[in-house]
Amino acid sequence: MLRPVPALLALALAPLHLSAQAAGPDAAARALQPKVVEWRRDLHRHPELGNQETRTAGVVADHLRALGLAPRTGIGPTGVVAVLKGGRPGPRIALRADMDALPVTEATGLPFASTVKSEYRGQPVGVMHACGHDMHVAILMGVAEALAGMREELAGEVMFVFQPAEEGPPVAGEVAGARRMLDEGIWKEFRPDAVLGLHVWSRLHAGQLGVRAGPFMASADEWTLKIRGRQTHGSQPWAGVDPLTVAAQVLLGAQSIIARQVDITAHPVVLTAGQIQGGTRFNIIPDEATMVGTLRTFDPQVREDVIARLRSTAEHFAAASGATATLEVAGNAPATSNDPELLQRLRPALERAAGAGNLVEVPRYTIAEDFSVFANEVPGLYFFVGTTPAGQDLATAPMNHSPHYAPDESALDLGVRAMLQATLAFLEGG
Repeated sequence: MLRPVPALLALALAPLHLSAQAAGPDAAARALQPKVVEWRRDLHRHPELGNQETRTAGVVADHLRALGLAPRTGIGPTGVVAVLKGGRPGPRIALRADMDALPVTEATGLPFASTVKSEYRGQPVGVMHACGHDMHVAILMGVAEALAGMREELAGEVMFVFQPAEEGPPVAGEVAGARRMLDEGIWKEFRPDAVLGLHVWSRLHAGQLGVRAGPFMASADEWTLKIRGRQTHGSQPWAGVDPLTVAAQVLLGAQSIIARQVDITAHPVVLTAGQIQGGTRFNIIPDEATMVGTLRTFDPQVREDVIARLRSTAEHFAAASGATATLEVAGNAPATSNDPELLQRLRPALERAAGAGNLVEVPRYTIAEDFSVFANEVPGLYFFVGTTPAGQDLATAPMNHSPHYAPDESALDLGVRAMLQATLAFLEGG
């Protein structure tokens, strides 16, 4: 466990001594790099789906206990939380890492590739850390160890939040992830003054950090549309009401909502159907068809407007054919927005960690993150850590969620250093 002497830590945190500041936290982070890599590879071999992260939670809790902390476990239901109290008074900050893997069969060929199989919403699946949450957990474990080694000199308190089910609940419509952890009271007795999070990201090169002030990741809604017709033999469609035809009409009509009814130059919107189910046999028109999809928006009012338009479109197409349509929408995450003042305050720390020219402004993305639930409670800062090797084309590199996603492990070092620098800067007044 690293314990820098007070004089060194003071130099590391003094705004007028930037080289010393970089040397202190950076040295602590780099000394931990072999451990962080080992943790990440172990977690990668043993991925777990949302709300099933029992082994991962055990690894995290054991590590926090070894640092002299008293973790709370079983939150939401597999989350882990611990608080580190510094030796000096100061502000409170929460650091969050998500732990869950995806229902993806790994195809990287890595020596520590996952071979885990499981079941997701009734379907047999492979399980893989295809989004990089194994890296997030390992990074935060490293940050926790570095900060624990500095606890006597720290000003304030740090909460480490290891969150389950960021990728959504294992059961459609179920409350999970960040929302469930807050509902179960993780901030009841410890309400932070700010919350930080990060995500490894294939659309940046290794060595780069990405930030953006204000809204930069979309809200995510999961919608389910049930169209009820009337079963009949396929040779006599006029004797029933075909819900599959109505589903096709609604699918095309939904795209006209975005193309013709929403000003997407001002408000980017994505409305996607990812699944259509209906029928069991080639010559039977079924009673019902179900469509499932996602809606991504950056503005709450635009979100409500598009939902209303989708419902109206579905109901009118259905009514024209003698069918009925019922739309249900489950909000998985609001839009993620970086607090501009917090970003401005901590930008120098991120720049020191990344080096000159490596802190880049990213565009708005229509991906989503339930870190936003935390950041809607207190000021939040969320940043990306590049994972595509230098020289590899970003446009063709396997994206997060790909079975071929194999992030450059140098991102672990930068992730630890960036989170550590930002945390120390916040605790010391920025």
